[in-house]
Parts: sequence; C-alpha cells; structure tokens
Amino acid sequence: MGYWDLEEGKDCVQKTWITTKLGTALGLVGSAYHIVAFQPETAVEALARAANGTVTMASLGAIFGMATCLSAQARDAPDDPTNYFIGGCASGAFLGARTHSAVTGTTACLGLGTLAMLTKVGKMEGWRITGPPRL
Repeated sequence: MGYWDLEEGKDCVQKTWITTKLGTALGLVGSAYHIVAFQPETAVEALARAANGTVTMASLGAIFGMATCLSAQARDAPDDPTNYFIGGCASGAFLGARTHSAVTGTTACLGLGTLAMLTKVGKMEGWRITGPPRL
C-alpha cells in the first residue's frame, strides 16, 4: 500500500512511516553520490557523512508526513493542498534549524511548501509529467 492509497488525515503513523522510509532512501542515495564526488580522508569520515545526510533526509520525511497529516486533522480539511504546504514548510524550517540559517529555513519553507502543494494539486487534478499526451 502506497502513500496516496491511504486516506488523508487518517493513519498518520503509517503515512509518516512511508515518508520517513522515502526520505531515508533518498538520503542514502544522496550520501553515496556525495561520498563518491567528494572523497573523504578516512572511512570514519565517510560513515559520518553518510549518517548525517541520511538522518537529515529521514527527519525531513518524518516531519513532512506528520505535519501534513496532523494539519489535515486539526483543520478538518483532509484534501486541502494547504496541508501539504504546511508539511513542506515545516520540513523547510527544520532544514533551516539544522543549518543554523534563517535564510535557508525561510527559502526551504517556501520552496518545499510550494512543491508539496503543487504535487497535491497535480494529484487531485490528474496532472502528468511523463507519458503520452491525452487527446
């Protein structure tokens, strides 16, 4: 069962688990590319970089999943794209706190929030990125 198969505003733990797993996978892949592109001096440094990137991405996924689901419950508007903006913005704020930068947090909040909201709107309206055009 995938993320979009679960009802909005329900099963917050399961939705958060899915987004956390996705964030972890993206973090592992990103960390691997980073280690290959910027060779570390020691194996311990490579492990620390991999753990840092993976844990950060897993945290972003968990924060997004929980904030999106809880805002859907609190606002009593489960299918509202604003819930996704709130989740993306919460993840961006965490990224800003992680980097100790208000500018990074603000930019990430707006960027991730907008991306998440447009993803939800696209899903609701049937937007397609790939595949043959509909005639």
